[in-house]
Amino acid sequence: MSASYEVRGQVAVITLNNPPVNGLGYATRVAFAQGIEQATADPAVKALVITGAGRAFSGGADIKEFGSPKSGAEPNLLSLIRMLEACPKPVVAALHSVVMGGGLELALGCHYRVASPGAAIALPEVKLGLVPGAGGTQRLPRVLGVETALNMIVSGEPVKSELLAALPGQKLIDQMIDGDLLAGALAFAESVAEARPLPLVRNLKASHPNVDAYIQFARNTVGAMSKNFPAPLKCVECVEQAVKARSFEEGMAFELATFMGLMFTPESKALRHAFFGERAAAKIPDVPEDTPVRKVGKLAVIGAGTMGGGITMNFLNAGIPVTMLEMKQDALDRGVATIRKNYEAQVKKGKLKADKYEARMALLSTTLSYDDIGQADMVIEAVYEDMGVKEKVFKTLDQVMKPGAILASNTSTLDVDQIAAFTQRPQDVVGTHFFSPANVMKLLEVVRGKATAKDVLATVMQIAKKIRKTAVVSGVCDGFIGNRMIEQYIRQAGFMLDEGATPQQIDRAIERFGFAMGPFRMSDLAGNDIGWAIRKRRAVEHPGMLYSKTADLLCELGRYGQKTGAGWYDYVAGKRDAIPSARVAEMIEKHRASIGMNQPRKISDDEIVQRLVFSLVNEGARILEEGIASKASDIDMVYLTGYGFPLFRGGPMCYADQVGLFNVVQAMKRFARNPHDDAAFWQPAPLLARLVAEGKALT
Repeated sequence: MSASYEVRGQVAVITLNNPPVNGLGYATRVAFAQGIEQATADPAVKALVITGAGRAFSGGADIKEFGSPKSGAEPNLLSLIRMLEACPKPVVAALHSVVMGGGLELALGCHYRVASPGAAIALPEVKLGLVPGAGGTQRLPRVLGVETALNMIVSGEPVKSELLAALPGQKLIDQMIDGDLLAGALAFAESVAEARPLPLVRNLKASHPNVDAYIQFARNTVGAMSKNFPAPLKCVECVEQAVKARSFEEGMAFELATFMGLMFTPESKALRHAFFGERAAAKIPDVPEDTPVRKVGKLAVIGAGTMGGGITMNFLNAGIPVTMLEMKQDALDRGVATIRKNYEAQVKKGKLKADKYEARMALLSTTLSYDDIGQADMVIEAVYEDMGVKEKVFKTLDQVMKPGAILASNTSTLDVDQIAAFTQRPQDVVGTHFFSPANVMKLLEVVRGKATAKDVLATVMQIAKKIRKTAVVSGVCDGFIGNRMIEQYIRQAGFMLDEGATPQQIDRAIERFGFAMGPFRMSDLAGNDIGWAIRKRRAVEHPGMLYSKTADLLCELGRYGQKTGAGWYDYVAGKRDAIPSARVAEMIEKHRASIGMNQPRKISDDEIVQRLVFSLVNEGARILEEGIASKASDIDMVYLTGYGFPLFRGGPMCYADQVGLFNVVQAMKRFARNPHDDAAFWQPAPLLARLVAEGKALT
């Protein structure tokens, strides 16, 4: 699609029409330019109105063209804005719904702007590691003032049109229009048809009473909040130029040079990779976008514990009624009390209105009987991670749930195909692995069994979007994507303890790299007994898998983590501060002696980071080769949204590409020569070896 042209009376109307958000793709730009030329040449046309079809004015650049020659082909956005400014007839932008990025920059090139209430206005380029590149940092301060504009540009967050229109002295919105926006815009255009000279935003002055002090304050504040991300500080520099540059064109040149410089930074590449990866995750190769979905108007959750309660809150937040089932009344009561406590904390902080809290709780019902959930459209099991327990639950669900109901398991490691085999309807069974706390964490691993129906997958992906999760599809294997990879990461951390590192050194090194939490702090938070149970199962199923014995020794001491006040670290009641433990240090030292490691070696932070991160990369490559994940970006989305991998590095697979796969493979070969490591694991995955040989990348 492109842009349409029509004449209504004395006003030409150019409508951007490139669903879903009227992205400014090449065809749209060409049609838009033709419309401007046609209106300029028509003596019957006295003014122009620019608007957008459907649910947006314009969301800016067309993401489908990112990185292609079309994205910068003429007429580019800068050229269109110059055409608008040079148009001899008044051009009115009619803003509604979504006005973001290049869409806002286009509007700022028009002579006038009218808007409907509720339009979301933003320059979100900073979220891609960029600054606006078509005059946003130069024009927005001229219409909103330096401080308001800088806040919008640095945050990238949308602001409603009515709030901006109410700002004293603002020149962004000339008129707010209630009711029919196009009718109001046509009337406004007719009212200014003879106005001359035509106002240009570029001719306005961007000023501040104490610009040097304010810009320094902004630098200090933004610098402190944007560690590892260069774009926010570059936004400050560009806005400074809007005030200080000798001419508008000089400021524009500074902005464009800054934009181009940021485009090639690893941080921007990582953010753009994450941006596209999140959208790509929703696309399943063999499940068409128009696949019919099943109706999910009522939900049931089995289990009222921490996970069951968190899962329930997601659906209550989305306005979906939930029946929560438990075996004992006291467990139900505790679960409901925890949900209330969580909501009340949000109300107290001003994040949730009291009436919405009550409305959400009104959607929750509880029961002790499976008979009461039989008519639910979907049920999510969140019981103890044991196959015997799952078997009882799913055999019961198979008997009581109505035909066509979706039967979902919140298992984090167990075989979904085996769980499906407990029923007579394996096509209706799917894994929905939420991450704790389920009402906070963004990731949802959707585990596709060999019999899972395509409409079940499509439905679950749609529901994930409704409850604001990033859903990533995984095939069936032990641990799926995230936990299968994290096991290798944890194994490497254990081997390095054996060789000479300490828990705090390993945690500090990976946290400096950018992880939210190191492996030992993470284990203490999750519960060390969970990993212990997995290792016990592994000892039966895969007796040849190597582990450091330190984690088992820790659990034998009853040090399960924060919940017991002692794990790899010591904890003070009521606090989460991780305090190095003399008892753990002694335990590790005795263990080293028992395995003949009498001379522990000094391990560098670089080696720690490489062994931890490259273990994720190697296992991720195997997961790709096996078809457990359909694309490398899916793996990165799992780690960015569920495991605290640093966003500015783009995920393990993106980071491996930035380091260079040749360099990654060379490091793996070095690690394989370490007699205290697992040489078999460090054999590069065949996919990695093939990509290196072909000079290709993972992402």
